[in-house]
Amino acid sequence: MGALPSELLWLVDAYKARYPQCAVEFAEFHFSDPFIKLRTGAVDAQLMWLPVLEDQAWCGPVVLTEGRVLAVADDSPLAARSSVSMEDLAGQTVLDPGENVPRDWFAAMCPDRTPSGQPIHRGPQARTFHEVLALVAAGRIVCPLNGHVPRYYSYPGVTLLPIDDAPLTEWALVLPDATLAPHVQGLIDTARDLEVRHIGSA
Repeated sequence: MGALPSELLWLVDAYKARYPQCAVEFAEFHFSDPFIKLRTGAVDAQLMWLPVLEDQAWCGPVVLTEGRVLAVADDSPLAARSSVSMEDLAGQTVLDPGENVPRDWFAAMCPDRTPSGQPIHRGPQARTFHEVLALVAAGRIVCPLNGHVPRYYSYPGVTLLPIDDAPLTEWALVLPDATLAPHVQGLIDTARDLEVRHIGSA
């Protein structure tokens, strides 16, 4: 997704060193239809946050972890804070991802309730990351995002705050089938042999 290819260069370099006859190409997908490329065979593997509970998808190794941030409008009362907690989402409105997004997968990032059970409201739909940022800047939603976002993106009117108690996001290689072509199996084997990287760590 988005900027994450640059966070995978360590894995790509190790894979190409082992299998110099193989090449790696990146293709972006949008959260609003996250499995379309896997289902159509447009990609051999896809980097996705967990959990992935699709019947027609198989989870390979976790390769990246990271924390999370909350995107709020600059004029939100939360914007003056240095950080927030998951309980600060109580009563807030987050985006509705649409009908093509598995609820369990999206709720892992954007839950329906806070840890204490307070409701978090669903609001307008967005199809792309930049549509999400536009809704945040307009004050229509707040949105939990992954921790790499401040490293790669800025958007007028949006403040990004660390979420102190958010669970770590785990990014795994997800595959359309457990029976893998040799070049894909090579990538999975390489990933398993290497340590998981935490985004933001040297």
